[in-house]
Amino acid sequence: MSTERATERTSPVGQGGAEPLKPMPDDWRRALAIVAHPDDLEYGASAAIAAWTDQGREVAYLLATVGEAGIDGIAPEECGPLRTREQLASAAEVGVTSVEFLGHRDGVIEYGTALRRDFAAAIRRHRPELVITLNHHDTWGGVAWNTPDHRAVGRAVLDAVGDAGNRWIFPELTAEGLEPWDGVRHVAVAGSPHPTHAVDASAGAERAVRSLLAHRTYIEALTDEDPEQYCRTFLEGAMGSAGARFGGRPAVAFEVFSR
Repeated sequence: MSTERATERTSPVGQGGAEPLKPMPDDWRRALAIVAHPDDLEYGASAAIAAWTDQGREVAYLLATVGEAGIDGIAPEECGPLRTREQLASAAEVGVTSVEFLGHRDGVIEYGTALRRDFAAAIRRHRPELVITLNHHDTWGGVAWNTPDHRAVGRAVLDAVGDAGNRWIFPELTAEGLEPWDGVRHVAVAGSPHPTHAVDASAGAERAVRSLLAHRTYIEALTDEDPEQYCRTFLEGAMGSAGARFGGRPAVAFEVFSR
């Protein structure tokens, strides 16, 4: 049984009240998605990413870990390379070719200045106008408790956006040739229980299913359901829930923090 998502798959996705969701801001060309594990982006955000890459926008992935502690029946030294391969295949399904792994230890990521520095460095390298991350809140809505890695990474991402633009925070980055970047206009949090905006997922829905299905080993450890049916059911449920607040169209919901 996987250790990362056992409680998440039955939790509400993108509920957060009955207010209509606004269209996502589109005043950006480059995005950097920073998450904790392989599969974090595929549980919902990838349909939006597919739509964005179709439009010619650049999207890069940065993963804090390789997810080596994610499958109970596979030892970390075997699991890590396997999940890395699956993540690369998954990203390719939605038009993403830039995928980096920081190598933090899965399951025990600590929020702090070291994590903020790693993310600020990546933001300075990629110079995105949009940063994407996963739910940093304590729960997924209700009593479905979020994991420590997700909470630590999401909160560090929100802070690192400011760090990346301040030359006096982590001045060693400037010495390494990474000039400050204060060009991030929005941070979009996928899987948040408090969504504010959404993206029409119609064009990217099938690729999102394939992208999640690329994590086949992980999914087979997570559920006894047919893997493709599991992926389709989960994503259609999430996109339908968001779409109910977005004109009835399948959608991906985000909590957006604009700067």
